[in-house]
Amino acid sequence: MEQVDCVVIGAGVVGMACARALAISGRDVIVIEKESLPGSEISARNSGVIHAGIYYPQNSLKAELCVKGKELLYDYCRDHAVPHKNCGKLIVATTPEEEKTLEDIRQRAIKNGVDDLYYLTAEEVKSREPELFATKALFSPSTGIVDVHNLILAFQGDLENNGGMIAFNTPVNGGEISSEGIVLHTGGESQMTLCAKTVINAAGLHAPALAGKLTHFPPECVPELFYAKGNYFSLSGKAPFSNLIYPVPEAAGLGVHVTLDMDGQIRFGPDVEWVDTLNYEVSADRSKPFYDAIRRYWPTLQDNTLTPDYSGIRPKLQAAGTPASDFVIQDKKTHGIHGLTNLFGIESPGLTASMAIAEKVLKLNP
Repeated sequence: MEQVDCVVIGAGVVGMACARALAISGRDVIVIEKESLPGSEISARNSGVIHAGIYYPQNSLKAELCVKGKELLYDYCRDHAVPHKNCGKLIVATTPEEEKTLEDIRQRAIKNGVDDLYYLTAEEVKSREPELFATKALFSPSTGIVDVHNLILAFQGDLENNGGMIAFNTPVNGGEISSEGIVLHTGGESQMTLCAKTVINAAGLHAPALAGKLTHFPPECVPELFYAKGNYFSLSGKAPFSNLIYPVPEAAGLGVHVTLDMDGQIRFGPDVEWVDTLNYEVSADRSKPFYDAIRRYWPTLQDNTLTPDYSGIRPKLQAAGTPASDFVIQDKKTHGIHGLTNLFGIESPGLTASMAIAEKVLKLNP
């Protein structure tokens, strides 16, 4: 059994941010990843949006870490030449009832320390985005987009430059809590048994199941996980918008919105489809509610112009129809085990919050 200092399980954007921060602090870090490349699951299947911190309940981890993480992420991208755009976004109302919701959103944003949102009239919206229908809109100037793949590669470079390493194709099959540390049994071609002083469970969709595989870990500290699939559709033809466009939020998501990539191509999504298994196929049958949702703010969308694109799955800690849950950063104070930090329910805004999550993890594991 090999004795090691620090193991981070999961090489998604959050795991890599944590590994980078720990390595820079002087820890000896090994990242264990079951896939052959970093960022192959949740991180590869989101919209790449840098969120402002608008929607989340005051004093929640999502609010705190999104607002802090946004600033850290913009600074990091500028300093490390990671492709990104601070393009801003429009949150649009299409009815008087939705206009009231816009004010609720603005007030919540202010409570979270996001005080730069401002209103646009229907005429101002039309001037900025001629194809867009809105009776009123909020503009968020600090929202943007980032090239997630290049961000993760930059984190990987920092990790490796500070002595860290990544073991790919290495699933964690189980382990136990021992008096000497946290023992991990890995699979793959080079099976290993490691005993680590510190383990960061950043396994995303698999984080609760992984914690449950650790013998002597209290089962009452393993949350139930629910899968909320988000499907995306791409548009054939020229993109009509230059900003990110969001409707007012819906249950369990932010509504079918317009996302842009670094090349200016647009996609619509994600929707919310509660599923029981990890299946990323996008059914063309889901296009009808997309057309209906999009035409509320883009009435001239033509038939047969949406094509199934890709999907991602959010690791939710709440079931369909129940109130949204917060991030869970679980350490010894909760489960009583020295050196183990579990990251549960790290969905949106996990990308934006990644560097702030890493700061918090570092404070728990100096």
